[in-house]
Order: sequence, then C-alpha cells, then structure tokens
Amino acid sequence: MKELYDSQVGVREVGGANRGADVEMYLASVELGRGYAWCAAFVSWCYQNANVKAPLSGWVPSYALKSKRIYHRGKFEKSKPQTGDVFMVWYHKLKRPAHIGFIDKWGSTWVVTVEGNTNDNGSREGDGVYRKRRLKKQIWAVSNFIGNN
Repeated sequence: MKELYDSQVGVREVGGANRGADVEMYLASVELGRGYAWCAAFVSWCYQNANVKAPLSGWVPSYALKSKRIYHRGKFEKSKPQTGDVFMVWYHKLKRPAHIGFIDKWGSTWVVTVEGNTNDNGSREGDGVYRKRRLKKQIWAVSNFIGNN
C-alpha cells in the first residue's frame, strides 16, 4: 500500500482545477468526470490498485464507517493508526468530514500523511498529491480498511 501511494507523490493537476490525466484517472476509478474534488477518489484508486476492499467512492463520508473506525476525536477506539489507514478532517462549515488521505506515520503530536487534492497549506482544494505533516488534533477520525491493526 505504502509503495503505491508513495509513487503518486508529486502528481499535479494540469490544465485547471481538478484536471489532468492522473487526476482524471483517480476520478474515473469512482465513476466521476473531470472537475470534481478528488481526495477521496485518490484514496479509492490506491485501494483498488492494492486490492484492498474499501468504498468505491469519491465522497469522503463513505470512509467514515463506524465498523472500520479505529480513532475518533482524539481517542483510540480499536487500535493505533498505522501506515495505509485513512484519516479524515472535519469541516464545521460543511458539518461533515470533507478531506481524506493516508496515514504514513502516526506520531505523538504530528502525523505524516499522503493526500490528494491538497497543497503546501493543507487545503482540501489543492493542486496535487503531497506528503504532509499535520497536527494530530486536526484529524477527526481514522478508518482501517487493510486489517493490519
């Protein structure tokens, strides 16, 4: 899993917001066309190509399944997040999780992530796939679809 999402770090949109061959490939994997936000489509594409059973969805809340959730609002529910689990960020304005990416390394204060449709500032409407460092308190929930926890 790690090798797959790591191989995508550096992908950038081309030709406008939410466009470009790689971005459109992620979107097509969840049957969405050009121009849609693609952070969840990136996650789905990675899982599909690693043969991991996970939602085939470009909608972030699809990954917030209670049965798969291992961490929620600062508390471990089942286990410590591991490489390849997905994290979600809650957006109060939208009243839902609205950004998703992969946990690469879970630290005591910081989490190293790999995320699609973000940028250097951590936006949910960015321009590419980035490796980021996020404060753990930014993470609303983590789900495990791999089963390695």
